[in-house]
Amino acid sequence: MNFGINFFLTFFLSLNIFSQNSDNQPLKVNKYLYVAVPGIRNYLDYGGHGIVVYDIESNYKFVKRIPTQGLGPDGKPSNVKGICVSASLQSIYITTIHSLQRIDIKTEKVLWEKFLPEGFDRLEISPDGLTIYAPSFEKEFWNIINARTGEIIDKIMPKSAAHNTIYGANGKEVYLAGLKSPYLTVVNPKKIEDTRQIGPFSNFIRPFTVNGKQTLVYVNVNELLGFEIGNLKTGKMLYSVQVKGFEKGEIKRHGCPSHGIGLTPNEKEVWVVDGANSAVHVFDNTQMPPIQKETITLRDQPGWITFTLDGKSAILSTGEIIDTKTKKITATLQDENGKNLSSEKVVEIHISNQKALKNGSQFGVGRVI
Repeated sequence: MNFGINFFLTFFLSLNIFSQNSDNQPLKVNKYLYVAVPGIRNYLDYGGHGIVVYDIESNYKFVKRIPTQGLGPDGKPSNVKGICVSASLQSIYITTIHSLQRIDIKTEKVLWEKFLPEGFDRLEISPDGLTIYAPSFEKEFWNIINARTGEIIDKIMPKSAAHNTIYGANGKEVYLAGLKSPYLTVVNPKKIEDTRQIGPFSNFIRPFTVNGKQTLVYVNVNELLGFEIGNLKTGKMLYSVQVKGFEKGEIKRHGCPSHGIGLTPNEKEVWVVDGANSAVHVFDNTQMPPIQKETITLRDQPGWITFTLDGKSAILSTGEIIDTKTKKITATLQDENGKNLSSEKVVEIHISNQKALKNGSQFGVGRVI
């Protein structure tokens, strides 16, 4: 009798489990790289105009091109200056030197575009996806913007020639770097008048990144082939690290020997670009100061670097994808016509059933919390 009861109980439980499994099959998650162009100045021969989408797991195979706006007063596509994503609002945001546009991820339609006479530079969005910090185009201030409506909430005015922006992963600090200041401005988003500065560094700050715990900042500065490190808690510069074995030379763009720096997500390495030598240099970040260990030659002068969320690939603005373990170039971005594509404005998005579940950053930020 007990055997019979146990048999039928097990049988019906197995049916229930089977039903649950069949009804709750995990949806396939696709990992895509969204590349905004023109992402090298306004040069259309580097990839045209729009957002070009690549399938990360199919070795960066071209998927599609999404039309965007972002035209200048002359009716031609303007320089794209930045890209970010709000998973909560299911939107992609792109800045050009003239406008900010919001694009719906599912419909791929431009929901709105906002123009300002002061223009825009490289924006960033809060971790909850609701608030944008958008630098004016090398002017005195950053706009704080409602990501849903595009309306300006407030302004911050460091008077540093607004340029690059990182929103800390914990949402408690925003980092602002201007083209004409050796100081990094740190803002409390809950009380924006509460600001402090990190530095001075040896020259004006260009691209930069922060670690996941938000204790260290790694900066490129004018005239230095390499990078410097600052303590985000004490406000002091700690180290200046110069690339060895390579000389500074003529730079096509940015006027800065190293314009691009990133931490691998596990923060074990710092990668810094080298424009004149068309290369990226890898440093061991498990010791301080970091130690130079490898160099990878690229097809063009790089001006930016970021990494996939899983840390398996480095994405260079030259359109080359590098395996972070082997340090080998494994893919190159190409458009729908098979032509090489390059951009400094890229972001990873994980999508399932036309819905964004997770996204990376245009910055190569550390992800060790």
